[in-house]
Amino acid sequence: MFDSFAQGVSDRLDRPSYHEDFYRIFRSGIRYLNKLERGQQFKERGFPSWEAFAAGEWENALSLIEEKREIYTRQLAEVADLGITQRRLRVVEFPVTPYVQWEFHVLRLRQELGDPVRVMDARRIADIERTGPVPEVVILGDRAMYEVVYDDDGNADGARRYTDPALIAETSAGFDTLYGRAEPFQEFFEREILPLEAPAVSGSSV
Repeated sequence: MFDSFAQGVSDRLDRPSYHEDFYRIFRSGIRYLNKLERGQQFKERGFPSWEAFAAGEWENALSLIEEKREIYTRQLAEVADLGITQRRLRVVEFPVTPYVQWEFHVLRLRQELGDPVRVMDARRIADIERTGPVPEVVILGDRAMYEVVYDDDGNADGARRYTDPALIAETSAGFDTLYGRAEPFQEFFEREILPLEAPAVSGSSV
């Protein structure tokens, strides 16, 4: 599963180029969008909820998530209008990092609005990850696939773009297998995230 991914040929895109290319293909008639998220620590500067979280203002961070409701509603409406089936798979390591704890409250809003999310405990895929983690990847039908890239500080920094049909098909099959084995979001959220105390966050830990 994902055996060929590391050897795949890609084009490196900076962040603006990635976004431009993504939306061009996203609106080109693809039938599905699959997103596999593996990293446990990122920075989302400019997102008021994340900024509050990074400042240690947990309750404020949670309340600010609601500001995204209208934006997410429009995004999901566009997905529906284009006839795209969208799925998201989030891999989680234990103990849950403060970032993932915060992110799951954001994902809860997306799930509520109709964004299908499933969760995979990283311990369940240890056999698959013997030589490295599963890829952080966005798959746009059979047209293109992007490995999301982050800088050393955890900030989004564009993507690597893959277009080889065989590699896209192999990666899509791996995604389908993991998605089928994954847990429904709400069950995981209520069991593993809701009971957690507010995370202890300082500027050096985010």
